[in-house]
Amino acid sequence: MQKITPFLWFDNNAEEAINFYVSVFKDAKIGSMHKMGDKLLTASFTINGQEFMVLNGGPMFKFNESVSFFVKCADQAEVDYLWDTLTADGGQPSQCGWLKDKYGLSWQIVPQMMETVLWGPNNEGAKRAMNAMMQMSKLDMGKLQEAYNG
Repeated sequence: MQKITPFLWFDNNAEEAINFYVSVFKDAKIGSMHKMGDKLLTASFTINGQEFMVLNGGPMFKFNESVSFFVKCADQAEVDYLWDTLTADGGQPSQCGWLKDKYGLSWQIVPQMMETVLWGPNNEGAKRAMNAMMQMSKLDMGKLQEAYNG
């Protein structure tokens, strides 16, 4: 049983958002859906075993960058796929691997190798990689590794 579950407040498009997220991530599925009449009130879905709950709660609250979902990517192809898909149709790229999707939810799309190039034993290389990352929107593994290697 998952003890802590992110709970996402949408204005009135939670069902559309769930369908989008389930289509983006390979290991994703819709869980329970609770409707009042024909309108979705609450629902659950999972991505890679992480459960999420949603609510169509109205326009009172909006997402902001103070909360984001950090996605570790195995390779550049996964970074590219998630970046391109999540920024499509009104999503907004930001800096250093951050983006907002078309629903305003913030994501960090990060290659696994970031731990090595930012926190590896080569302090000078880590500084170069950090400087390179600060110039990027979508993270580029090749350029980060090149910066780290000097």
